[in-house]
Amino acid sequence: MTERAQAGPGRRAMLGAGAAALGTAALGLAGGPADAADRTGGDAAARTGRPGAGPGFRLDLPVPTVIGHRGASGYRPEHTLGSYQLALDMGAHVIEQDLVPTKDGHLVCRHENDITATTDVAAHPEFASRRTTKKVDGVSLTGWFTEDFTLAELKTLRAKERIPGTRQKNTLYDGRWEVPTFEEVLRWADREGRRRGKPVWLYVETKHPTYFRGLGLGLEEPLARLLRRYDRHRRNSPLILQSFEPSSIQRLSRLVATPGVVLLSGAAERPWDFVTSGDPRTVADLVKPEGLKWIASYARGIGPTLDLIIPKDASGRLTEPTTLVRDAHARGLVLHPYTLRNENTFLPADFRHGADPAAYGDAFGAFRAYFATGIDGIFSDNPDTALLAAAEFTAR
Repeated sequence: MTERAQAGPGRRAMLGAGAAALGTAALGLAGGPADAADRTGGDAAARTGRPGAGPGFRLDLPVPTVIGHRGASGYRPEHTLGSYQLALDMGAHVIEQDLVPTKDGHLVCRHENDITATTDVAAHPEFASRRTTKKVDGVSLTGWFTEDFTLAELKTLRAKERIPGTRQKNTLYDGRWEVPTFEEVLRWADREGRRRGKPVWLYVETKHPTYFRGLGLGLEEPLARLLRRYDRHRRNSPLILQSFEPSSIQRLSRLVATPGVVLLSGAAERPWDFVTSGDPRTVADLVKPEGLKWIASYARGIGPTLDLIIPKDASGRLTEPTTLVRDAHARGLVLHPYTLRNENTFLPADFRHGADPAAYGDAFGAFRAYFATGIDGIFSDNPDTALLAAAEFTAR
């Protein structure tokens, strides 16, 4: 993941004519199967401004796009209204939510259905008997799980910092916020949009969709109903859908026209829906031109792990960029890789300062390296750092 090279002369052409001024560049996403299902019109098809990108419609997002990862989770407990609000106040272009269901079918915002580390559930004796061991996507986990709680029960819990050893300052906010429902977030986004005079963009992930479908708690249908209820089901809606399971994005593309992105983990891994269906392909297959062509048939972009953009060597230092950015752009796909954080423990070895893993390293240097590859945006726990790095990069 690294790239120290300066941005080449073609960089601004890749971003489009308006990219030099952060906030004026528009992010182009190619059309997909749900465009016909939308039947709502929307903006006329426009060129994305990126060499090789196919015709699509234009989304009013800057490039590079800064996505508040679980809100501003570098400063507040993740997936709380406090974290979302801070990310928005900092200026994040898009705010991310991860969705899991409750026992009674409500969609709530948690990174995982295992809420042991992100809530105070262990301090509630009335729920002690709910502690159990489950196998989720082939991994055995022991703790408390959202699908074993009704929404009313879940609302008696309070959120807390997931990694207090790294983010001790965030523990100051433990207990201040509930676990939000996705509908509450939609209402919050609408209120904030009216107050600010522009839409609040959301980036919504379906978590473990095959697992939950097997429990009778499918995510896509209730999500699509909420998107339609809050008028975020159109191809030009201020919302992007994402999942590590391609079949979830395919299913959503048949229900709504909201843009979809396929998340991609380690090259040797297989999406869980591939495992259960017997599809032998790995992520390494999906990032090849043929795999990207397949993704482009139903999705608007990919969300690769940063290691698929610039691999690291055995010492954790960045090597040379892969061709993934070029190959994805050639098929009209945007790239929003994940996740860049400020702390040493999360940074490539090239950009660490000192021996304290919780101390901040040279995050600006890391952002420059990744932006130089031509990515369209990035997920970050620290939206303020990412925004400043993006502004400096596009001003070059």
